[in-house]
Amino acid sequence: MEVEKQNIKMSTASKSRKSLHVLQSMKKKGEKIVQMCPAELGPIFGLAAEMVGCDILRTPSLVALRGGLDLEAELVCGSLTIQKYREYTKIIHINYYMPAACYADKSLAVRWGAQWTMMGADSMLPMGITNDMLKFMSDNYVPTYGHIGAVSGWQTNATGYKKVGRTAEDAFRIFKWGYEYQENGMGGMTIELTPMEVSQAIAEKLTVPVVSIAAGAPCDGSEMVDMDTFGMMPKPASHAKTYAELLPFLCEAYMNWAMDVRSGAYPEEKNGYHMDPAELEKFNDMMDKF
Repeated sequence: MEVEKQNIKMSTASKSRKSLHVLQSMKKKGEKIVQMCPAELGPIFGLAAEMVGCDILRTPSLVALRGGLDLEAELVCGSLTIQKYREYTKIIHINYYMPAACYADKSLAVRWGAQWTMMGADSMLPMGITNDMLKFMSDNYVPTYGHIGAVSGWQTNATGYKKVGRTAEDAFRIFKWGYEYQENGMGGMTIELTPMEVSQAIAEKLTVPVVSIAAGAPCDGSEMVDMDTFGMMPKPASHAKTYAELLPFLCEAYMNWAMDVRSGAYPEEKNGYHMDPAELEKFNDMMDKF
């Protein structure tokens, strides 16, 4: 008896996705990496970015974006976020922002990182991770794509969000930071708020991809948060460039629709359909007798 062979994959790796290996190849070829961060705007923005060939999508958990959840809830929320983005995007590299509490302990770092990778993320972003923790994750096959220079998020409560690398000593400190990350298994990183010359020199010196954000240098590519791309911040950042005014576009669409509803212009005849006349007569009879 012939048994039909099933199309079973023995690996979660996808040849079509932009893995760390693909990003590394882009650096070697001199192809610029385009990285976006939808922040609170959601998966539909990831879909649009993928459709035009953007390379990296960096996201935190949609549910836990404002924090306050316990670790088990973070695990679930992160998994759901990654799955939702993967429903919309099949190719773009998903770099998932790990909550710091998830890599305060080595076993948790591997557990969470492995789980989120299995859910469809291509790499973890452990902001401000120590070298020994990073090495443990790398030794246990958790892919990481991190961050150097100015840190952002809750860490700025202690350090402030400010320009760094202004002196030779501080610039060299940032280079060593990136080099040590690379040597401990990190597959790439963003560099933030460093002088243009420093950003570019570090990108050229390191063998892994280095993508600029608020660093003003070409590096191996650039990142911008969608809230800046679409002009949704109250005060535009100096590094940002607005490519479309999203809020006026959305407001105009909602306003026109609301006006049509209130005036009776929507819905029109073509927006619905009619019941079979015989069934309608029976239905009206039932209603009259009720």
